[in-house]
Amino acid sequence: MAFQVEITPIAEAQIQQAYRWYRERNPEFADRWFRGLMNAIATLHEKPQRCALAVEHEIFPEEVRQLLYGKAKNVYRVLFTIRNATVYALYIRHSAQTPLTLNDLEELEGGV
Repeated sequence: MAFQVEITPIAEAQIQQAYRWYRERNPEFADRWFRGLMNAIATLHEKPQRCALAVEHEIFPEEVRQLLYGKAKNVYRVLFTIRNATVYALYIRHSAQTPLTLNDLEELEGGV
């Protein structure tokens, strides 16, 4: 079964923020990073269940999984959920960031 993949506004904002950060430091890398991330997210249209549960899955009312993208110090976690035939990319987090908490979720939902 093929799934539709949608990126939430919060995840889009997080992608843009990371892209701008990379762009200020290394524009060529930023463009490669962005294309690679978007291609990785697009792979969720097939077998999104292949990805492990996110460490934060217990604070969400539904199952949340993570797709890892990147290498070495530049690994990002794409937190997503599956609803019917759609995969929703909820949050994009650098692997060095601490796991989301309920307070983080409230701030993100209210602040972005």
